[in-house]
Amino acid sequence: MEPLRQVEGRAIPFGRKNVDTDLIIPARWLKTITREGLGEGAFEAVRASDPDNIFDQSEFAGAPILIAGDNFGCGSSREHAAWALLDMGLRAVIAPSFSDIFAGNAFKNGILTVALPQEQIDRLLEVAVSDPIYIDLEAQSVTTPFQDRFTFEIDAFRKDCLLQGLDEVGLTLERDKAISDYEAQLEAEHPWLARGTNLAA
Repeated sequence: MEPLRQVEGRAIPFGRKNVDTDLIIPARWLKTITREGLGEGAFEAVRASDPDNIFDQSEFAGAPILIAGDNFGCGSSREHAAWALLDMGLRAVIAPSFSDIFAGNAFKNGILTVALPQEQIDRLLEVAVSDPIYIDLEAQSVTTPFQDRFTFEIDAFRKDCLLQGLDEVGLTLERDKAISDYEAQLEAEHPWLARGTNLAA
């Protein structure tokens, strides 16, 4: 997982409330055995129903930030939703609130979820139409070129993992020496456990 300290650039001003994971990535895309290419199916229903949708506008191509409405990521617990957003190039989603399961899946895949009050979301939606937005994870702030500065809360453990680029595998590998030391000590104190017990002997 790549470390995340700042996210800067255009933000997709989506703004819709109660976006569920089926809207983010439809069920028919869940058969894939790889994460690559899921961005193609992201928000497929929105794209199909509106030729002028925000996701296909050239000025937002490759945008690293999505601005959404309340209760983003509700519905099923599919991790594919986070994979699809990541495959689109998104590294952060800003909304008033998130489904707990979606927020957890996003974090595990290196996507920052930023919860801000609706009035601040409204301001960012306005700015995002024409200008970039800057997120600083270390400072826990979202700023605009117009001197707007909004601060957000984040769990300290999640913040540290994102800053260091540590997923669950990375966290385990960080403790490799402690694990190896424990196993060596266990083998020295109880060698029969390491070798196994021959019950037939």
